[in-house]
Amino acid sequence: MVKLNKIYTRTGDDGTTGLVDGSRCPKHAARMEAIGAVDEANSALGLASTALAGNAHGAAIARIQNDLFDLGADLATPGQDFAPSEMVLRIVPAQVEWLEQAIDRLNEDLQPLTSFILPGGSEAAARVHVARASVRRAERKVVALIADEPANPAALAYINRLSDYLFVLARVLNDNGAADVRWVPGANR
Repeated sequence: MVKLNKIYTRTGDDGTTGLVDGSRCPKHAARMEAIGAVDEANSALGLASTALAGNAHGAAIARIQNDLFDLGADLATPGQDFAPSEMVLRIVPAQVEWLEQAIDRLNEDLQPLTSFILPGGSEAAARVHVARASVRRAERKVVALIADEPANPAALAYINRLSDYLFVLARVLNDNGAADVRWVPGANR
């Protein structure tokens, strides 16, 4: 359990931050960029959740926000052993599978795409699209981290699948795709 009595520690005043294993890394490191982008995505989901209050999808967003904290802890744990333990939090394949099953359930009643769609439609869908774009940025940061050092493959799969889930959810929130805003190529030439 986390217990924070004091929010500031002054340990980061030198431009470094502590990782789960006790090591420190520069705040501009690829690992911290990935963790920060996941935090931003989680915040965007928090905003989206306010438009889903009382909606059946609100519980799924709450679950995903919790998973994103797990993802942040995973990314904050360097090393090459990606097995979870009581002391080490890792994203596991079951979390990715849950997203895949949720995507499949949401996709069942959607009309097939016949055009690219623009972010928008209902307010709830627009907020989910903002969160989706934030998740895509987080995915790019995780990919950049993996290019430099080892990271949990399940973490990358999770963040990739999450953006797919949010895309499908936004379509569901747009009257199962009927209210999607369709892209019209070259419409304003």
